[in-house]
Order: sequence, then C-alpha cells, then structure tokens
Amino acid sequence: MYKSFKSISNLIVLIALVGSSLAIAQVNMGLPTVELKAGIYRIQAELADTPKSREVGLMNRTNLPTNSGMLFVFEQKAGNCFWMKNTKIPLSIAFIADDGKIVNIDEMQADTTNNHCPIVAVRYALEMNRQWFSDRVIVPGTVIQGLPKR
Repeated sequence: MYKSFKSISNLIVLIALVGSSLAIAQVNMGLPTVELKAGIYRIQAELADTPKSREVGLMNRTNLPTNSGMLFVFEQKAGNCFWMKNTKIPLSIAFIADDGKIVNIDEMQADTTNNHCPIVAVRYALEMNRQWFSDRVIVPGTVIQGLPKR
C-alpha cells in the first residue's frame, strides 16, 4: 500500500512540476521583446518575426499581462489574415502601416477560425488583450512608436 501511495505522490509532484514549467514557458516563449508606445501607453511586445513564431503566436496561452502583447512582423507588406484557432484568450489586433499608423483594429474571440484581415497591405500586426485599444481610445490613425525597422 505504501509503495503505491508513494508512486501516486511522485506522479502528483511530476504533474505539478510539468504544470509549473508550462506556466513559466507561457509567459514568454523565449521570443525577443520590444517596447512600443501608443500615445501615453507603453507596451511590452514579444516579437514574432519568423515563420514559426508567427505561426504559433499566442496559441495555448491562458493569460496575457495587461500592457503586454505580441507584435507580428512580416518581411513584405501583405494582406496577412489572422485567426484564433488554439488561442485560449480573446484578443484585439491592430494592423499597422510602415509609418506606424494603425489602419484598422479588430476584436477576436478565443478559439475561433474567423479571418481577421487588414484593410490594406501591412507589415505589422499587434495583438493585445481584447478591448485593450478601445478601452484606451486608441483608434485607426493612432501612431505606434518603436516598431522595428526591416
């Protein structure tokens, strides 16, 4: 009886350790970060600038700190659309022109496959918690400062 209890205890400890490791990995997937500004607001954005990091994005995360987000950077301006498959938290996305101006913002529901696209070809997209932009009255035409140059 003791042996099986010890095995169960070891299993519980192992599950706890794996869960803790996943939670830590979730905070920052090892991506570089960049500080952006939207008006008076500072944003700590993880940089998704490779095909793999853009593909994974914020999938499987269960939270996103208030002024944190993910900046998607593409090599070429295009009409890159986004969806929320395997993304556990609702997000807002701002599509941003090369001059830093937001061209459009869209609200996205968690774990859906609806397309969210820019209204013109852009190189940048910034994902934040849902309604982050609207709660701060950040609208199309607002300039995002600190974008990495390509």
